[in-house]
Amino acid sequence: MVSWTEFEQEEPTFAAEVHERFTATKHHVLATLRADGSPRVSGTEVDFSHGHLQFGSMLKARKAADLQRDGRCALHANPGDGSMTKPDAKVSGVAAEVDDPEVKGLLEPGEAPPDYHLFRLDLTEAVLTKPEGDVLVIRRWTPGAGVQRFARQ
Repeated sequence: MVSWTEFEQEEPTFAAEVHERFTATKHHVLATLRADGSPRVSGTEVDFSHGHLQFGSMLKARKAADLQRDGRCALHANPGDGSMTKPDAKVSGVAAEVDDPEVKGLLEPGEAPPDYHLFRLDLTEAVLTKPEGDVLVIRRWTPGAGVQRFARQ
């Protein structure tokens, strides 16, 4: 697993493409694991700061409980208008809760930390998928292995 900064250092062009898809729109889809192992999908927003891809949750939300129990998750960037003129982006990894008040928000002396859960994602994979003519092109990055390209007809 690697931080967003480490991903950018390893594959700057590919990381920039993934970043562009996650910043093109505000809302994305987060997949977590329920206690019984079944999937749960939730909406979320992402932020790229402090060297990480981060996302939040309301206090005591089910997605937060899922991640506190088992941090494995995946994020699917909003695909936009459906035209697929830009690649479809997905990342996966392990989320860890951030408790540092300085990271969660700028505080005045004596002020309580913001009242929400914040998670950072340590990446295990990033994928960009885009049709090129009659072929579906999938580019997949994993730490240390670089970007692999697959084509499906």
